[in-house]
Amino acid sequence: MGRGDGDEDGCSHRSKRRHGSGGESSREDTRPVPVVDISDDDDDMGIGEDDDDMYEYDYSDDDDAGEDLEEEETMADDSPAAAASSSNKGYTVLTEDRILERQQEATSDVAEVLSIPSSFAVLLLRHFKWSTTRVKDEWFSDDRRVRDAVGLPPDAGVPMSLSRRRLPCGVCFGRFNAGKMRSAGCSHYYCDACWGGYIHAAVGDGPRCLSLRCPDPACSAAVAQDLVDAVADAEDKERYGRFALRSFVEEGGGSVKWCPAPGCTRAVELAAGGCAMDVFCECSRLHGFCWGCGEEAHRPVSCETVRAWLAKNVSDAETANWVLANTKHCPMCRRPIEKNQGCNHMTCSAPCSHQFCWLCLDPWKSGHYCSRYYDYDHPRRELDSDMSAQGKAARKEEVERRQAKASLDRYLYHYQRWASNRTSLNKALDDMDQLRRSGLDKMAAALEIKVEDLEFLTKAYELIADGRRLMRWVYAYGYYLDPVRDKAKRGLFDHLLEDANTRLESLHHCAEVERRKFTSNQADSADAMNEMYRAYKKHLEGLTSVTRQYFGNLVKAFETDLPEFNSVKK
Repeated sequence: MGRGDGDEDGCSHRSKRRHGSGGESSREDTRPVPVVDISDDDDDMGIGEDDDDMYEYDYSDDDDAGEDLEEEETMADDSPAAAASSSNKGYTVLTEDRILERQQEATSDVAEVLSIPSSFAVLLLRHFKWSTTRVKDEWFSDDRRVRDAVGLPPDAGVPMSLSRRRLPCGVCFGRFNAGKMRSAGCSHYYCDACWGGYIHAAVGDGPRCLSLRCPDPACSAAVAQDLVDAVADAEDKERYGRFALRSFVEEGGGSVKWCPAPGCTRAVELAAGGCAMDVFCECSRLHGFCWGCGEEAHRPVSCETVRAWLAKNVSDAETANWVLANTKHCPMCRRPIEKNQGCNHMTCSAPCSHQFCWLCLDPWKSGHYCSRYYDYDHPRRELDSDMSAQGKAARKEEVERRQAKASLDRYLYHYQRWASNRTSLNKALDDMDQLRRSGLDKMAAALEIKVEDLEFLTKAYELIADGRRLMRWVYAYGYYLDPVRDKAKRGLFDHLLEDANTRLESLHHCAEVERRKFTSNQADSADAMNEMYRAYKKHLEGLTSVTRQYFGNLVKAFETDLPEFNSVKK
């Protein structure tokens, strides 16, 4: 007899997706499925007349693919790898040194035009989001108002240190000689030791130290960086300088953003007039992120879909679905029960101890006949009126349970493939790192060629990583296809992903497995090795070019919500 245990209650260029729900879509749809032209030739789109001709792609991965592609007319390439290339990207990757140069250029420009110290120019630029144009416009419009807002002294020539007489420090009240008393350009002077302690406490409080004001509560004079450099210790100066550098990016009006990859110190600047897009840093793992939402690069899926998908992954909705799909409530105490043995005779945990049938939830009595064996979808009329109210409730719960099970299975289908492609992406990035560290050197030494001659191998791995990233997010797109309304489109979606995965696996196998023969030292001679290398290079370059073009067209198709399908449907 089974026993159940009671549990406690537990940018505009992307397409917009409607967040649907429901059971897993059937793949037995026999309606004609339109052909999406994402192949490598320019064949017109059509509708297949039978299963064998339903999808038509002109693809060849033989050794002549590279030469054939060079002879074809160049087509637009929208693949992630192409978007990251220097000729196509609408953004610039900045190193910390380059960011510092930008800061210094802006500071020198403002200081020269306004005839003010550089430290005051920095304060103005930070106040106006590092916009030199706005600083100049506001200054020449009403410089006194700007001085008051920023905390600059009315006279830029007010000294920050005294050299004439001894004065008491406003904090410790000690009297100090010349050169030991300083101010923030106001009339409040403090000794170097008190200034140092004041700045040390502010720096320990984080980036807010950049907005530090005079210690006097009634004074709004801003503390400039040259005062910090004069009195702070080396550690505090270094931290203050770091905050000042980061302010150029974090307070720059949104045109520059840090690469979110762990340990990366580069930033990305969007070109003037650019729109939200996936950008790729030049760090060791070529980290990509979406400029619009800040999540990892997710082209061709919209930011709206990504937010919904990530929220679903961390919510309790699927836990509730699992409970609904895999447990039943005790008819007596209503605690959820999971069946852990094969028998349908259930006994609830103490103190309830109610005995009931797992299938129909009726009380278990001697000679019990389960009403579950009536067909829930097509019950016999003559018996339906005699069915107990508890049996009818059980039938309703069974329908809800089936729906929850279908919804849960559908979610897990997409989530597992989404997560699996993330694992494959990380593996490709790890392999690429290892290749750059030592793999290329070993292969070049074995073939007696330059490492630069193996750049085609690096490009192949970059495309593999981009393809895995794309495949990962396309599964999120697929989850939000309505199982009923988008049933035919779902058939096309599944075929496109199967074809894309086949191409990607072929490229990955060539780049990873076939490459090993050049480091195994099994070639008969140097001439044989060189001949194998030439054939391998030609084959891999052809595969890379064909796959890049295919994924570029695939991106366009999904970004526009499979327009070829929609046009055929109409």
